[in-house]
Amino acid sequence: MGKRSGKAVEARNAQTPPPPPEPLRVPVADAHTHMDMQTPEVPEIIAAAEAVGVTPLLQVGVDLPSSRWAVEVAAAHPGKVWAAVALHPNEAPRVVHGDGAAGVEVDDTDWAGKTRSAGGPEALERQLAEIDALAALPQVVAVGETGLDTFRTGPEGTRAQEDSFRGHIAIAKGHGKALMIHDREAHEDVFRVLAEEGAPETVVFHCFSGDADMARRCADLGYFMSFAGNVTFASADPLREAAKAAPPELMLVETDAPFLTPKPYRGRPNAPYLIPHTLRTLARVKGLDEDVLAGIIAGNAKRAFGF
Repeated sequence: MGKRSGKAVEARNAQTPPPPPEPLRVPVADAHTHMDMQTPEVPEIIAAAEAVGVTPLLQVGVDLPSSRWAVEVAAAHPGKVWAAVALHPNEAPRVVHGDGAAGVEVDDTDWAGKTRSAGGPEALERQLAEIDALAALPQVVAVGETGLDTFRTGPEGTRAQEDSFRGHIAIAKGHGKALMIHDREAHEDVFRVLAEEGAPETVVFHCFSGDADMARRCADLGYFMSFAGNVTFASADPLREAAKAAPPELMLVETDAPFLTPKPYRGRPNAPYLIPHTLRTLARVKGLDEDVLAGIIAGNAKRAFGF
């Protein structure tokens, strides 16, 4: 599998890439990126990130093809790239019900480059079995991104999302890997399913989107909170309050590239080398020295993912 595309990705990648920021003095990991949707080739992405103190990179799968690709890239760049494998929450209803079914909305990023036909629950079970096999590989450090997303998926598709989420929880627990959660407008249901299934030892809320109360709730449960470039947005005061409430020892930083490009380059293509902008915003919010917070976050990534 090669690079993927879609209207959103192509439009963003057509913009001029932002200039590199001042390098970090203490290196940190990008805890969530999608290099298969970025224009440069993987060696270029790695080199640009390392030049500003961002290493290693966690390449995240959202369906079977991208999860296989993540595994291959991590194997080809040991120590520099690690993999996470999963079916994105919006992928599960597509697998079960097919594109165009009630409650299944397909966004303008086509994850696998093809339309889905209805496969029923059996198709979801088969795909989860392959994710399970991939999760056993040593270069895979997380099962994700999985979770719940009610922004695009309607009530008819939520059952498939929840079944998929429960399956991923079992996979993460079975392999002792971190569970990486995509939670969009579904906070209470995510907490409910985690409580019902029993959470894995390590839980990471990717692109944390809750408020300060949710940050305190995650902290009480020992869940990691990974902050992306949207914490820099002018409209993101509630998210900055959440970052302020989050204990430093439970914080991670990510790009979710090519999306969520940090201020002042919002709308232009994001990439791991832009992590310093987000890290510096978090340091200001926390009232911590940049190097101190970077050191803490680097240690958190090692605890969460083992790299």
